[in-house]
Amino acid sequence: MLEFIEGELTAIKEAGLFRELKTIEKISGAKVTIAGKEYLNFCSNNYLGLAGHPKVKAKAIEAINEFGFGAGASRLICGNTTIHEKLEAKLAKFKNREAAIVFTTGYMANLGTITALVDENDTIIIDRLNHASIIDACKLSKAKLQVYPHLDMKALENILQKSGMYKKRLIVTDHVFSMDGDIAPLDQIAQLAKKYQAITMIDDAHMVGKGRGAGEGIDVVMGTLSKALGSLGGFVCGSQKLINYLRNKARSFIYTTALPMAACAAAIAALEVIEEGPERLKTLWENIKYFNAETPIIPIIIGDATKTMEIAQKIFEQGILVSAIRPPTVPKGQSRLRITISAMHSKEDLACLASLLQPLILTLEKP
Repeated sequence: MLEFIEGELTAIKEAGLFRELKTIEKISGAKVTIAGKEYLNFCSNNYLGLAGHPKVKAKAIEAINEFGFGAGASRLICGNTTIHEKLEAKLAKFKNREAAIVFTTGYMANLGTITALVDENDTIIIDRLNHASIIDACKLSKAKLQVYPHLDMKALENILQKSGMYKKRLIVTDHVFSMDGDIAPLDQIAQLAKKYQAITMIDDAHMVGKGRGAGEGIDVVMGTLSKALGSLGGFVCGSQKLINYLRNKARSFIYTTALPMAACAAAIAALEVIEEGPERLKTLWENIKYFNAETPIIPIIIGDATKTMEIAQKIFEQGILVSAIRPPTVPKGQSRLRITISAMHSKEDLACLASLLQPLILTLEKP
């Protein structure tokens, strides 16, 4: 019955879209070891380097010693602990909201929240380049999905003007777009939502830790613990009523074993490190400015998927690990190198990357 798989795999390989795993044997700051060789890592979302911070590791170990590793049940059965609640209180304060709810992953946070907020009587309006988890959640919700061109506020307003027949209108957007590194105009979105009485939700996954992020007038703020905070999990912040509602309606919260306590403890420690001083944030933004970028995500559009893989491999052979992003993650013809900058990178690391990228960019700019 599974004979079709071989043909599908062959087609994927011929299109230059076949994915294989690189096995990391050791992580040391901004460097990873693969097959016994050390590489500079420019594709991690560990933006502040907190995954390896001594305090983060120590608190995770402390939590394991106190609670064990697995929670043993969902939060609503017997998987809720003081450390889960401490993390939620910490996140709510960090994001300047009344309350927060923690999910096992960011993907599950989006699925659970969006499907709880809307149904077949409603419409969801999203940016064309939103994360896959948002798109999947929209499909599961059964609401009418409407898509506006990337960052096009005129198009968003046009959709809102024509969507008065729906019971609820939910606008969902990434804050920082994960493949392009650009930023949604939250102030404009909030103004339009207020004008047309729509609900607003942002995916703040790539903004967590790099400033408080969420703009005024945003109803639902989703984020992750697995990127700048160096842990695992997702969360949603908002009003106390919203959080109470999600505890009772979000299926990916209700029917999933709770986040391990060690992950909660690591995230709490990461938030404390951020609050203790701005040094890591300052270093991150200095490194971002080195490349004249506005976020840690820097895309270099190649176009062809096979060529993108070849270029990534050449850079890899020079001792640098970068992501080769291809369809379906990005549209056809938009394959790219996705470079991520972190506070762990030294100026020498950045200069090494720049020296390899400069001739590549010049080649791409030629007519």
